[in-house]
Amino acid sequence: MSKVYARRASLAAGSAAALLCTLVLGGGTAEAAPPAPPSAATARTYLADIKEQAEGSQDGYSRDKFPHWSDQGDSCNTREVVLKRDGENVETDGSCAATSGSWTSPYDGATWTQTSDVDIDHVVPLSEAWKSGAADWTTARREQLANDLTHSQLLAVTDNVNQSKGDQDPAEWLPPKTTYHCEYARMWVWVKHEYGMTADSAEKAALKKILDGC
Repeated sequence: MSKVYARRASLAAGSAAALLCTLVLGGGTAEAAPPAPPSAATARTYLADIKEQAEGSQDGYSRDKFPHWSDQGDSCNTREVVLKRDGENVETDGSCAATSGSWTSPYDGATWTQTSDVDIDHVVPLSEAWKSGAADWTTARREQLANDLTHSQLLAVTDNVNQSKGDQDPAEWLPPKTTYHCEYARMWVWVKHEYGMTADSAEKAALKKILDGC
């Protein structure tokens, strides 16, 4: 039986309507897909709007200040919703945890069949967000970013690739799959623009170079 997962209104990220992630449980294929980022032209406009500013201090940062993997209903948390959305032939147990399936990481093109080999990446890392304005946000706003299913902020990717990324911005790290750079830049800009985050000069320059070549 199919289940429909809707983001809670409190996590709507400013959208008038919640994102509906329709997922087939018990051996089906995810019918939803990660939100498509804006075009390169729109992303260039968004990038110009993002305030250029040196990164703030890391002081006070903790992942706990970004409550993540929040309840999305039907006993599913955000991580489980993304695993179903981004996977193929995903089967789950009674508590919504994925027990089998396959996941192809857009960052490197590798395909995995064990959830232990897959991380859910925050495209704009939470530490990067903290240094780009989130230190001054409310906890509710930080939770919104950490669980955002409406914008291109969450992706199922190869775990060690995600670990190599850490909290680096596009001036310091890009996905190993070079053909994905354009989409990655569009995603990054969309999230930062949506949340009113800042970007340092090297970050903006790197993003502009990628977007100009899209």
